[in-house]
Amino acid sequence: MQPVKAFTTTRRNLPHWQDPGAVYFLTWRAMPGRLLEEEDRALALGAIHYWDGSRWDVYAAVVMPDHVHALARPLPLTPGDLVGRGHYSLSDLLKSVKNYSSTVINRRQGRRGSFWQDETYDRIMRDESEFEEKWGYIRNNPVEAGLVAVPEEYPWLYERTRSE
Repeated sequence: MQPVKAFTTTRRNLPHWQDPGAVYFLTWRAMPGRLLEEEDRALALGAIHYWDGSRWDVYAAVVMPDHVHALARPLPLTPGDLVGRGHYSLSDLLKSVKNYSSTVINRRQGRRGSFWQDETYDRIMRDESEFEEKWGYIRNNPVEAGLVAVPEEYPWLYERTRSE
């Protein structure tokens, strides 16, 4: 794993920016024709939580039938790092989450091949207003999709308490 020590950019189909300490709004999608059954959504949410608090802070996440949204911030490699050793790489974290969840979902479904599309949409949150707007978007995604009447009814929605 290569730490992120300074602002970097890469590009495939989409541009990808990494900035140490930044919070990201993330979206990744299932391959066309693939859906997350209820058990799969729990597996995917568990994969997102696996590194929560140790390699990234997850503020909010929702696992929908064919995609995922998350609001997260990669953490410093060393807690309280004042010498600039770097932060965990967002691309490495996403690779870990997507590879693990794809493996267990495929095993459970008795399928092979990629479950998730290769690329992830990521956007650096530029201010508190944008952070709050994306949190609300994540929170209301199951309601807007007609899956539940209120966000609290959706079992595959995670929201960190505001005091954390």
